[in-house]
Amino acid sequence: MTTVAIIPARGGSKRLPRKNIRILDGQPLIAYTIHAALESGCFDRVCVSTDDEEIAEISRAHGAEIPFVRDASLADDVSPVSQVIIDALQRVGGQTDVVAQLMPNCPFRNSDDIAGGFEAFNRGTAGTQLSVTSYGWLYPWWAHRQGDDGALVPLFPKALVTRSQDLERLLCPTGAIWWAKTDVLLKHGTFYAPGYSGFEIPWDRALDIDDEDDWKMAEALIQLKSRE
Repeated sequence: MTTVAIIPARGGSKRLPRKNIRILDGQPLIAYTIHAALESGCFDRVCVSTDDEEIAEISRAHGAEIPFVRDASLADDVSPVSQVIIDALQRVGGQTDVVAQLMPNCPFRNSDDIAGGFEAFNRGTAGTQLSVTSYGWLYPWWAHRQGDDGALVPLFPKALVTRSQDLERLLCPTGAIWWAKTDVLLKHGTFYAPGYSGFEIPWDRALDIDDEDDWKMAEALIQLKSRE
């Protein structure tokens, strides 16, 4: 069985410019993901899909393959990541039985998380598996939408009169580690294929960095971990 990691890293991030190669605690953000993938021992190949020469150069320096340059049509703000992964599968060459999507803006997911997720995926029967984390104090059950008149409308009215400890536990997908059998991903065009499963990781290793506030949180987490 051939297993390939694809790390999608375009150069045109808008909310946090050049975030994939911005320095976090001494190394480029994308390096955390490359190192975790290589150290997990799960992959025959670790590849980065990018349209950006600097990202490609830095990724190579940290041990990843850059087997192709991503087309500009798949490097904009609206291209689904699943299509980027499918494009990569079609261009990396060779047979791929299982693919993992590892988002570079999730620096704290580690090699043990990847290996544990891979083991769970192989034990199960689902064609795709998403990394998930539990919600903290921001319970989705208490979510509201705001009407045109400014009034708040609860999405789950009954939950508003339910104690938090009595609410059903919910899980949120995180971009840290998504697995797919290649034939399933190609058939359905999405990791949300019928019957997809989940592999839970702690919230502090599930952090997605999308904006400046997320970046500050990542820096704070690093400081906290350094004191442990």
